[in-house]
Amino acid sequence: MQPGDQIELFDGQGLAYRAQVMEMGRKQVTVQVEAALSSDRELLAQVTLALGMPANDRMDSLIEKATELGARTIQPLVCERSVLRLDGERAAKKVAHWQAVAVSACEQSGRAVVPVVRQVQTLSTWLQGADDEVRGPAWQRGVLSLRDAMSLPQWLTRDAGLTPRSEEALTSAPRFVFLSGPEGGLSAHEEQSALDAGWTAITLGRRVLRADTAPLAALSVIASVYER
Repeated sequence: MQPGDQIELFDGQGLAYRAQVMEMGRKQVTVQVEAALSSDRELLAQVTLALGMPANDRMDSLIEKATELGARTIQPLVCERSVLRLDGERAAKKVAHWQAVAVSACEQSGRAVVPVVRQVQTLSTWLQGADDEVRGPAWQRGVLSLRDAMSLPQWLTRDAGLTPRSEEALTSAPRFVFLSGPEGGLSAHEEQSALDAGWTAITLGRRVLRADTAPLAALSVIASVYER
């Protein structure tokens, strides 16, 4: 880009601005902010994805795509069957890297709100209340299950009696947290612990999805109901 070019700036908290490049240097760019912009690219539903971290680089891709699809918060978890196990400084560095991935995905998708990537926790600690935000009555909490369970569309609209794409579904702002496991899924003990804590067993269908596919499939269904 060169001086005179128009750009869009965002603060990560939902505000966006039109600006003009005034000076382009090797190490810094000077811009003139011209006007606030209406940023209307967020899901009406607030969605937290609680993920048993997949191994290798799949977590990078998962965070990138979850950001594009509208997730507000991503909680990385270490589960009984996790291949990727992080703690201490190594976990902190990974979280910083994943947060940067989320910022880049916002730039690509035009979102002005950057999802928060939380610090890595064990699933058992998290379920016991380390994250009080998603324990309140305003949140609907679903855990991916391979047993006979409620379908995701039913879960999304059960309390309000809504149907996908209804006017009420499109204008309300519910809060969902979706928990899914790593490679191999959650153990029977982990799933039961979630159910005992008041979570609802959710199915995404008869096919078995990969650890990095299931959360995105769930988020896509949520977006199809609550997208503006």
